[in-house]
Amino acid sequence: MAARLPSWAWVTGLTAGATAAVVALAVQANHGPHPAAAVAGPSPSASASAHGSGTPHTAAPPALPDASGQGRRIVYSVGEKRVWLVDATGKASRTFTVWPGTVGPQPGRYSVTLRIQSLKGSDGVEIEHVMYFTKVSGVNIAFSNALDGSSPPPADGKKLGGIRVHKDDGAALWAFGDQGTGVTVVN
Repeated sequence: MAARLPSWAWVTGLTAGATAAVVALAVQANHGPHPAAAVAGPSPSASASAHGSGTPHTAAPPALPDASGQGRRIVYSVGEKRVWLVDATGKASRTFTVWPGTVGPQPGRYSVTLRIQSLKGSDGVEIEHVMYFTKVSGVNIAFSNALDGSSPPPADGKKLGGIRVHKDDGAALWAFGDQGTGVTVVN
């Protein structure tokens, strides 16, 4: 005759199994694509959201900074930690946040001087879509994204010029910015 398990053992086993499944799904979701901020059309008004229309309020993306140049270009705001991809008409086609390195560029106008598909960054992380546009105190300044899509770890006192972007934003930036594409840096 087989011994019967008490009900607490069943509950404990089911709870542990459910917890393991939730953790596995969370890890899997974290490795999947992440939404990026993009320039969108008009957003719902705050009053419509406040009155329970069922439409969630989404904030409009930050406007392109004043005095950021003319024509097709990449605009990088040091203070906002944000990049805009600007088309030939002067309209931002995409905007996204970034993680700047410990060494940053001065405000001014630059251009993409070198593009490298992938390499190991000076912080030891495998990166891709590397687009260099200036050098500060011997440190190269470039946009890039980690191959695994991760955000950069703390710098630990290193002089790093990488401006990291999310993986999908890195692909968009790579497709947008050829060698010679203008880069405007603003505060």
